[in-house]
Amino acid sequence: MQKQKTYLDSFPDNNGYFGKFGGSFIPPELEKPFLQINEAYNKLSKDFNFLNELKSIRKHYQGRPTPIYFAKNLSSKVNGNIYLKREDLNHTGAHKLNHCMAEALLAKYLGKKKLIAETGAGQHGVALATAAAYFGLECEIHMGEVDIKKEYPNVTRMQILGAKIVPATHGLKTLKEAVDSAFEAYLKDTENSLFAIGSVVGPHPFPKMVRDFQSVIGFEAKEQFFEMTGKLPDMVTACVGGGSNAMGIFSAFIDESVKLYAVEPSGKGDKIGEHSASLTYGEEGVMHGFNSIMLRDEQGNPAPVHSIGSGIDYPSIGPEHAYLHSIGRTKIGLCSDKEAVEAFYNLSRLEGIIPALESAHAVAFAMKYAKEHSNEAILVSLSGRGDKDIDFMVENYPID
Repeated sequence: MQKQKTYLDSFPDNNGYFGKFGGSFIPPELEKPFLQINEAYNKLSKDFNFLNELKSIRKHYQGRPTPIYFAKNLSSKVNGNIYLKREDLNHTGAHKLNHCMAEALLAKYLGKKKLIAETGAGQHGVALATAAAYFGLECEIHMGEVDIKKEYPNVTRMQILGAKIVPATHGLKTLKEAVDSAFEAYLKDTENSLFAIGSVVGPHPFPKMVRDFQSVIGFEAKEQFFEMTGKLPDMVTACVGGGSNAMGIFSAFIDESVKLYAVEPSGKGDKIGEHSASLTYGEEGVMHGFNSIMLRDEQGNPAPVHSIGSGIDYPSIGPEHAYLHSIGRTKIGLCSDKEAVEAFYNLSRLEGIIPALESAHAVAFAMKYAKEHSNEAILVSLSGRGDKDIDFMVENYPID
C-alpha cells in the first residue's frame, strides 16, 4: 500500500506555491542564482553527508535539542497550563541559528565566499554572523538605522563576530528597508555570495527551505511534549512577522488535531502605521519577490508598520502562513505593545526567563487564551531571549 503524502511533502508545489501564495517574482538577473539555490537544496536535502553534518552541528555546536519547560508559576497566575519550547536556549539565543547554520552549509557546498542578509531585531544577523565565523565566510548584514539604535547590543555582537553592518537609511529605516538594501547588495555579486534570507519569506525556494530547516523545532517539541505529558498539546502558538519560528513549530502539528495560533503585533492601534498585523488588516500583493498577504497604503505600496518587536515589524507575512490561514488551518491571535511589555516582565519575574520582545507577543497571547481555556495544554514557541531588549525596556518601560 502506498504511503499517504504528508502536508510537508505536498506543499509547496514545484514552482514554490502554497495555493495561490508564494512563487518567485524576481528580476531576470536573479533567476539563474535562485534556480541554482533551488537545485542545490533539492539535492542536498536528500544527501546523507549534508544531513549528517547538519545533524552534528545542531547537536555539538548549537546545543540541540532545546527543552520544553512547564511554566508553573506563569500558569498559576492565569489558571492555565502553559509550556515553553525554549529556543532562547539555542546557541546565540534564538531560533534563527537553525536555518542560518544550514544556509551557511549550503553556501559552502555551492562554493560561495560571502553571506548577505537583512535583520530586524538583530537575531538573524547575529546567527548568520555566527555561522559565517564557523564556516570561514565573509558576512554582510543590512539593518535599519532605527533598529541599529534600538538593538545595539546585537549590533555589537555582530561586529565582534566579524560581520560588516550596512545601515538602511531610507524610508522608515526598519526591517523592510533592510530587506531592500540586502537585495540590492546581492544583485551586485550573485556569483560569490548567498543571500541568506532570514524568514519564511522571499522568492522560492526560501519559504520552503527556511521552513524545512526550522521544522526541527516542531518535531523536537512534538516528541518531547508527548514524552512529558502522554499526549499532544491542545494548542500551539508563536509570534509572526515573516513567520519562521511559527512555521518551525507548526510544521510538526499541521497534520494533527492541534489548534495553531499565529500571533500578530497589533502595536498601538488599528490605523496604518500603528501595527504590523498583515493577516488581520492586509490584502493580497507581491513584495520582495513573493505573493502573500501584505499591508498597503492608499497608493497600493507597502504600508508603514509598527511593533515594539523589531523582528516582527514587517508589512507582509510568509506565503505559507497566508495559505494556512486561508484554508482555516491556522487562526490569528493579536498582541499589543502594552500586552507584550506586560508579558515580558511577567515571564521574567515569575519564571526567571527574560524573553525577546517578539517572543513576549506569543507569551501574552497564551496568557489571555489560558484564562478562557483552563483545561487546555498550551505550547508556546519561545523564539528568543531578551538580552537585546533590556536596555530599551528599562529606558522606555521602567521597572516598577
